[in-house]
Amino acid sequence: MKVDDETNAPIRDILVAVDFSEHANRALDFAIRLARPLGARIHIEHCYMELPTKLLEHNVWIPEGVWDRLKKEDGVRLEGHCERVRAAGIPVELHQSETLPSEAIAARAKQIGADLIVLGTRGMSGLKHALLGSVTERTLRIAPCPVLAVPAPKDGEDD
Repeated sequence: MKVDDETNAPIRDILVAVDFSEHANRALDFAIRLARPLGARIHIEHCYMELPTKLLEHNVWIPEGVWDRLKKEDGVRLEGHCERVRAAGIPVELHQSETLPSEAIAARAKQIGADLIVLGTRGMSGLKHALLGSVTERTLRIAPCPVLAVPAPKDGEDD
């Protein structure tokens, strides 16, 4: 967890980054557990990678309407996340960005005045981590507020 100098400030706005992975689901569950006793609001951020541009670099053709359909399907899934938060009695706002995840997360945190960012981790270590990098690690470096990284469960450990 990265903590800044304002450790006594109340936590009122929690930003949770989601990508539909189990790691992100675990982070959202943890944020809900944190927000409820604090009376905090949850902001959900979902980032769309600029997939068409990346695919065009590899001469991959995307049929017309596919990108819009995928975004619409994601919208349904994101609304499911919002419903989970509402069911816990917590106010929620949904945000979406079309840029690199760590930059989008940091920018959104600044825009909404987030007091805390909650992210899931994939538990990468060693060479794999050094080669692939990490959204969580980059966000830790550039975030304007404290960041809580929720680890994946250990092998054999239940959620």
